[in-house]
Amino acid sequence: MNGSVKISDSIYYVGVNDRDTQLFESLWPLDRGVSYNSYLILDEKTALIDGVKESKVTEFFDKIKNLLNGKPLDYLIINHMEPDHSGTIPELLQKFPNLKIVGNRTTFQFIENLYKVEDNFYEIKDGESLNLGKHNLKFYLTPMVHWPETMMTFDETDKILFSGDAFGGFGTLDGGIFDDEVKVEVFEDEIRRYFSNIVGKYSPMVQRALKKLSEANIDIKIIASTHGPIWRKNPERIYSLYDKWSKYETEEGVVIAYGSMYGNTEEMADYVARKLAEEGIKKIKIMNVSKTHISYIINEIWRYKGLILGSSTYNQGLFPYMESLVQWLAHTNIKNHVLGIFGTYGWSGGGVSTIVKYNEQMKWPLVAEPVEARLSAKEEDFKKLSELAKAMAKEIKLA
Repeated sequence: MNGSVKISDSIYYVGVNDRDTQLFESLWPLDRGVSYNSYLILDEKTALIDGVKESKVTEFFDKIKNLLNGKPLDYLIINHMEPDHSGTIPELLQKFPNLKIVGNRTTFQFIENLYKVEDNFYEIKDGESLNLGKHNLKFYLTPMVHWPETMMTFDETDKILFSGDAFGGFGTLDGGIFDDEVKVEVFEDEIRRYFSNIVGKYSPMVQRALKKLSEANIDIKIIASTHGPIWRKNPERIYSLYDKWSKYETEEGVVIAYGSMYGNTEEMADYVARKLAEEGIKKIKIMNVSKTHISYIINEIWRYKGLILGSSTYNQGLFPYMESLVQWLAHTNIKNHVLGIFGTYGWSGGGVSTIVKYNEQMKWPLVAEPVEARLSAKEEDFKKLSELAKAMAKEIKLA
């Protein structure tokens, strides 16, 4: 047993799990790890679809070697050039010097700059095909999902869409690799965190890619991404989730993200949450920006319609962890949300006003005037917070 898993008569999963890396892209926590999915097609010509991270090369090569059983590896198809998928290119070329790397023109520019490889290229264009014998592979360019060279490969024989990073998510594949072998609900939250933090900025391009697949009228039986489960029982589920998230569709609920040094801003957050509950809002998430990594906060913000940001003032400006959050929100250009703002200050303001300034870029509708208390909330401030909660509840119920 070498760890490979049969997907169809001649297609095998040869991916690996990474339980060692702490931060994906040196940014996003991998509390549940991540898988790097790769696939090997054994036909008259053999083809490897995507590679894995270089640190996992030994385990990866063992799987390939056992399946090839002395046959050459003819093609390496690169759907995405990020090093967690392309990092084994130099080693693959050493072991298989006649290997042809299949990609588009932008793919090869990345390879030359990352790995100093300048030949063994087999260029394809959008809609072109590659025949392996029994299997015929068709290529769809999907730029900026989430790099410029990204593409998808569709096996017209077994109806498998090898989708690159699209439809992928965090989390290792611990035994089960198919959606009918795992608890999908457990993966779904980590798939949304992956989408919201990494792919979400390019949601318009995701929609363009989904439209291209729809117009191609291909019959997708299995979706095989480069991360997370392989969707063979219900590929429509992950497809519809990506469609929903990239349309910025939200649920009725509110995230209250706050930054508090001595508990006064936190008190305001708790008060607003209670008032929201009294207004009938059942899905409320209070998140401390000093304790909770930004990726988890963004994940919940992407899910729920309402966002309330509360921050203390720090050195006449915005509390640093809160500033990181609003900077990222402005950067990702999330749409279809409504916003409430509150905070505290001491001898000078700067916290609340800085959030308001960032919102000039975000352009989210404010449900009420921002509430700013000096050092701690007084009776009049709590009245304003109550009105903010009522206004927020009304807005998200109407959505």
